[in-house]
Amino acid sequence: MFRRTLLTSTTALALLLPFATACGGEAGAESSSSSDLSSVTLAVGATGWKNEEAVLKFAGLDDTPYNVKWSLFQGGDQQLQAVRAGALDLASSSEIPPVFAAADGRPNFKVVAVQRGTTLNQEIIAPKGSEVTGIAGLKGKKVGYVQNTTAHYFLYELLKRAGLNWSDVDAKPLLPNDGLAALNGGGIDAFASYGTSVITAHQRGAVTVGSAKDVLSGNFLWSARDSVLKSPAQRAAAADLIARITKGYAYIRDGRQREFAEVVAQATHQPLAQAEKDFRDAQAQRPTKARTVGDDSIASQQKVADAFTDLGALKGKLDVKSFWSHALDTDLEKAL
Repeated sequence: MFRRTLLTSTTALALLLPFATACGGEAGAESSSSSDLSSVTLAVGATGWKNEEAVLKFAGLDDTPYNVKWSLFQGGDQQLQAVRAGALDLASSSEIPPVFAAADGRPNFKVVAVQRGTTLNQEIIAPKGSEVTGIAGLKGKKVGYVQNTTAHYFLYELLKRAGLNWSDVDAKPLLPNDGLAALNGGGIDAFASYGTSVITAHQRGAVTVGSAKDVLSGNFLWSARDSVLKSPAQRAAAADLIARITKGYAYIRDGRQREFAEVVAQATHQPLAQAEKDFRDAQAQRPTKARTVGDDSIASQQKVADAFTDLGALKGKLDVKSFWSHALDTDLEKAL
């Protein structure tokens, strides 16, 4: 068994996101190339409360034939920054962070897989007792959002659907923890965020102003550093890890939701019943499953990139297919 180390980012740990598919008993995931992976170490990013690592441990899938160093971040945008800096090999994020990480035309990564996941707990929230009850009520208000993430995108889209422009609100880019503190302290009138920050805000009485569940695609992307894709062993390890996470979530869905909810509740400080309900609701909305690169996924991200061009957040049109790759397809299909 290889020892795994947990690295914390300088901005600390934060949120939650994705989920996955099928197995039984001790969920086993063996890559056909796993026997020669003993010298491989993957530096992998996570946005959450160690959720991917916890899933693997719960399902008995954490004894990988390669070493994994997990790093926790407050958002996928920070993961992509770490990839650009050479500090991560594999990053998980929504569709948005790779767009900004590639905007300079010199990305050192490729999007290599898609993990379908829930879009619940992606909301614009207002504090308890707020006069703001809907998107239209945000006009002229101070609205926090997590820049270059799903929150940035769905805030823009929900404003547009309500007939408002970005300039109609006083938009404040904030990290999830900072935004939550500003919301509770009266520094902002509303906050567009996701995951644990939204869950925590609701525990403190926050109300939903707008939900992104039908705005976001549910595509969460795995991005690999170019150096990983040049190594057959690292490619096989990356594919195996993605498949294990997928199989781990399927193992949980197979009648173990309440047991896993105990892990979630302890990590996120939720009541057990709420943690279980959130997991069941998420999987009922969209069971999370990893899949190889497809034209539909590229087209979905292109739509997102075009929205940011319209917003003025990108200087010009970005061709997203330039940073997608099929390099992991064969290994991932075998591992799944």
